[in-house]
Amino acid sequence: MAKHAVSGVSGDKLSDAQLEALRVGIADLAPALTAFARRFVRNEEDVDDLVQETMLRGLRALHGFTPGTALKSWLFTILRNTFCTRYKVSKRECIGLPVGIEQIMSTPASQEWRVQHQEVMRAIRDLDRDQKRALLLVAEGTSYSDAAAICGCRVGTIKSRVNRARESLRRNLE
Repeated sequence: MAKHAVSGVSGDKLSDAQLEALRVGIADLAPALTAFARRFVRNEEDVDDLVQETMLRGLRALHGFTPGTALKSWLFTILRNTFCTRYKVSKRECIGLPVGIEQIMSTPASQEWRVQHQEVMRAIRDLDRDQKRALLLVAEGTSYSDAAAICGCRVGTIKSRVNRARESLRRNLE
């Protein structure tokens, strides 16, 4: 068996067998890491992500593990530091928008409404005098019978004038 020794922080050399034992040890500590991660995050998916990232970082950093120290404590430190790093990053990131920001971000173009209003008013001005009067009375909420009394005609005539006025507006605004 060839020995690909990796040096630890203290200068000790770790053999392939020791590295493999550490890898197995890291895998065996997954339940303890999961329990410890639940102290930091509540969502099970976040717990799993934190544990996986901790194990990955631990495996990548095996060359820095000092023999004689407790593997569990070393991994718990990695887990805590990983959480703290994620927390700091999440405080800098803006996920979503503050409440009510959508009202500030987009405002309706007032020019469009002004132009439409001017077009409607121009089309109303172009109506026949009797049609315009009947339409404006009904638009204000006057009943057909009251509008007929005001205009001095029958209800059917008012309905006909309002209908012709609406049709004329529809044609002029298309």
